[in-house]
Amino acid sequence: MKILMVLTSHDKLGDTGLKTGFWLEEFASPFYRFKDSGFTITLASPAGGQPPLDPSSEQPGFQTAATDRFNQDEQAKQQLATTKVLAEINQADYDAVFYPGGHGPLWDLTNDAHSIALIEAFYQAKKPVGLVCHAPGALKNVKAADGSPLVAGKQVTGFTNGEEAAVQLTEIVPFLVEDMMLANGALYNKGDDWASHLAVDGNLITGQNPASSEAVADEIIKQLK
Repeated sequence: MKILMVLTSHDKLGDTGLKTGFWLEEFASPFYRFKDSGFTITLASPAGGQPPLDPSSEQPGFQTAATDRFNQDEQAKQQLATTKVLAEINQADYDAVFYPGGHGPLWDLTNDAHSIALIEAFYQAKKPVGLVCHAPGALKNVKAADGSPLVAGKQVTGFTNGEEAAVQLTEIVPFLVEDMMLANGALYNKGDDWASHLAVDGNLITGQNPASSEAVADEIIKQLK
């Protein structure tokens, strides 16, 4: 089985002068879930090369067994430093796609034509499409075959308004994932803030927050097996 993981290339947290990017745990945990299941993993990003890491995700309180493993894994670090350019990726070469979060995707993947087309192609091919935390924001402009928003009428989740308020970025982000989902007609649902929560609607799999990343990966693995 071949898994595509799509990461952000965006590193600026609005006009704050602070850095953002992808969230380490939301990458590392699914990465090793897929690897330990014997899957071949390809990493891609809009710009290719090294995707920016959200520095907040390196704080001690956010480390897990998977992040510790990644920090000791020179081969994985080299793979991350050499992501493929998203424009060169063909959906037909993979069995599923997974998007880690972090705030970065809200700025670039949401509006990236190649990302939008890839998600549409994976979904229409009935292959698992998994996104966690802020990455479901990348679904904002994705359409179903009939031209309606892909998330319309579907059970989905993603970073909550309450969680965004807790990290004090409500006024900084370009949009709130929860509000966007509801505006696009999604059957948005959520669990408690910071608790693992999974939403599955056929081959569309979304997780609410960092704690949900492993659950999204496990559902992808389950669907592929």
